[in-house]
Formats: sequence, structure tokens, C-alpha cells
Amino acid sequence: MSLLYRFVWGVVRLAAPLFSIGDSKVARGLAGRRRAHEVLAAWGETIRDPQRPVVWFHAPSVGEGLQAQAVIEELRAARPDLQVVFTFFSPSAVDLARGMAVDVAAYLPWDLKRPLARVLDALEPDAVVFTKTEVWPTLASEAAYRDIPVAIVAATVPDGAGRTSPLAQALLGRAWSRMSLAAANSVADAEQLGRLGVPPNVLEVIGDPGIDSAATRFDARDREASWLTPFQRDRRPTVVAGSTWSADEDVLIPALERVRVAVDGLRIVIAPHEPTEVAVASLIERLRADGWRTTTLADFERPTGTPSPGEDFGPDAIVVERVGVLAELYEVASVSFVGGGFHDRGLHSVLEPAAAGSPVVFGPRHHNARAASELISDGGAKVAGDQQALERVVRAWLLDEESRNEAGAAAVGYIDRHRGAAKRCATLLDSLISTIR
Repeated sequence: MSLLYRFVWGVVRLAAPLFSIGDSKVARGLAGRRRAHEVLAAWGETIRDPQRPVVWFHAPSVGEGLQAQAVIEELRAARPDLQVVFTFFSPSAVDLARGMAVDVAAYLPWDLKRPLARVLDALEPDAVVFTKTEVWPTLASEAAYRDIPVAIVAATVPDGAGRTSPLAQALLGRAWSRMSLAAANSVADAEQLGRLGVPPNVLEVIGDPGIDSAATRFDARDREASWLTPFQRDRRPTVVAGSTWSADEDVLIPALERVRVAVDGLRIVIAPHEPTEVAVASLIERLRADGWRTTTLADFERPTGTPSPGEDFGPDAIVVERVGVLAELYEVASVSFVGGGFHDRGLHSVLEPAAAGSPVVFGPRHHNARAASELISDGGAKVAGDQQALERVVRAWLLDEESRNEAGAAAVGYIDRHRGAAKRCATLLDSLISTIR
């Protein structure tokens, strides 16, 4: 199996120049990965301070990167001398990586022995830390060969996850067995990790650092930001729909069409998961065809884009054409809809709207997100299986202020009760590093 794995990655690496032309996510990812090992090795060989510890964090994409960021910040607070290397897999995480307090960031190099050997020999990390779901077998193997501890934080294994398949277990079994620390989000996750081969003595249940990330980012929001002030001048019932796919919008938009018959002044804010120029233009065209006065967030935040108090000629549908502002936009939500629940990739994060104190609703495909189920149990969220159910949930919350406030308070309560995982995780990593230095 390992020989086949290395062969496949070797073929992909050789073919990468042919498929790294253009601006697609695949092309950008391949282009960034071609020289990632050189970027990391150059930092290790020329800038790294050998007298200070180094930890290599890896996260697949933005959501996992935010979890890693919360742990990194706590670990830096405990170890001010720490040097941090951060790698990612998806092009979506490029902007996040640029803003992180790390010493060097790059795409994850090819998971092949030769490039990883060069990187590990140059970095000499005191630990390699994976985040949430993604463990790369060659990196884990090469680290273990050099007696470098391998850890995973924010670890979660939902029921039916691909990692539980026989093929995945055959490929990743040795990597799981080499873990020096596995910090799981829940008891159920820890049990699943044990079944995958993680040694029982390295399993720890510490909670989800993503909760700390969501809460910290919301607490630190700029309430005077240009994309928030127009909403504050033009207050009205507002549904913020975040990280939507077309499958979500096919349910959401017709449902909100019916809701606005009962709710005067309804405004919707839709942030597509991938706000490409084509996706934004298509969504605007669709909303306008359905009778919504539609604009982009960029146009709405201009001074002329907002009506004076009491006037009713402003836009009632706003499409977010950028990334990086959604977590703050949830502050203006009377009700939040989180996308992915009607999409085959599963639900996106419900933590940001919950941290903002907004009641949350989403589609039925939420079993990959344990926080979603827990929010439902706590009363801070509801699931809607179709257009009619979504219409009922949103309309009921918008028309009943008391129930809406109760749900919002339950959402915030969930966040507050589960804070602290990032610090607990950092403490465990600090102990792991301390055994070396």
C-alpha cells in the first residue's frame, strides 16, 4: 500500500506543471506545492534559531487553520521563545496564513520522502502537529524516524468518516500508531481514534479549540468596520446566510421569499462559500429576478448605499463578494443560516454565529459537525429538512422576539461553557516539547 501511495504522489508531482496553469483551486494548489519544500527548507537553513524550539503545525484549510491558530496563540503565550512553522493544503488558507503569527508559512510539500526529508532536516522541529482530520503518512513516518514527536489537535472522527474505511486504515494505520499526543474534541472522538490505532496512553479529551477561535475573533471584532456600520444605520430583521453552496441557495431563497410576506422589511445577507466573480454575479442575477433589491457588500458599505432612518429604498439582499468578513457579519443577524447542510460536503462551522449570539438554522446533512448536534440539544440551533421547514423556523424566530432571544442566549451559553480547549491543548504540547528541551 505504501509503495502504491508513493507511486501515485510521484506521478502527481511529475504532472503538476501541466495542471498548475490558470486560477482554479486545483491549479493554485499544485503551483504552490511545487516549491513549498524549498521555501520551508530555506527558512530552516538560513533563519531558524537553533537555540529556540520549533513546532510545525499543519492544517488542511481555513476552518482547521483557525483551530490551529487558537492553539498557536496559547502556546506562544506559554513559550515566548517558540518558532512556529505553518503549512496548509487548500488555496483557501493562503490569506489566513499570511495573517497568522508564525515564522514561516507555506503549502504542505509533496508527501514524499525526498522533499520531506530535506524539510525536516532543515527545520529540526521539536514536534509535528496535525489539525482536526488530516494526517499525512509519509510526513508522520519521516518525523518518527527522526524521533520527532507527532501530534494531532482538535481531532475529530465523525461517524462514517472516510478515515474509518478499510482502505484509509490500511494507509494511515502506522501514522496513527506513531502519535505521541492525540488531543480529541470529545470522548466519542477519542474512542474512534483508538479504533484507528492511536495508542490509548496518548489520547486526551480537551474540547474544540475552534470554539476559542470563534469567541476570540468575535470579541475582537471592529464594530466600526466599514462593512458593519451600514447595517447599524439601517436596522431591520436580517437573515445572514454564511458559506452557502448552490444546493443551499436552492432551498434558502424560495423559503425566504415566503418569509418576507410575513416579515416586513426583511433583509438577507448571503456569503457564498466560494465568492468567485461568476458565483457572485449569478447569485445577484437570481435574486434580482426574484424581486429582491440586490447589491454587493462592497456597494452597500459605501456611504450612498444606505438609506436614512425610516427610508425604505435601500437594498434588501446583499451578496458578500469577499472572504474574511463573515464572522463579523453574524453580529447583525437576527437569524443565521449556515450552509453545507444541503450539500454533499456537509455543514460548515456553526461556531461563528453562535459566538455572535444568533440563533442558527441549517440543513439535514450536519452529522459531520458535532457542535451542530450539541447546539440543537442546547436550544441554540434547529435543523430544517426542506424549504417548508426552513420557512417555518426562520419565520417563527423573526416574529417571536422572546423565542429568538432565548435561542441566541443558548447559543452563547454553549460557546461560553466550552471555552478553554486551546489553552488545555497548548499545555499538553508544551509538556511534549519540554521532554525534548
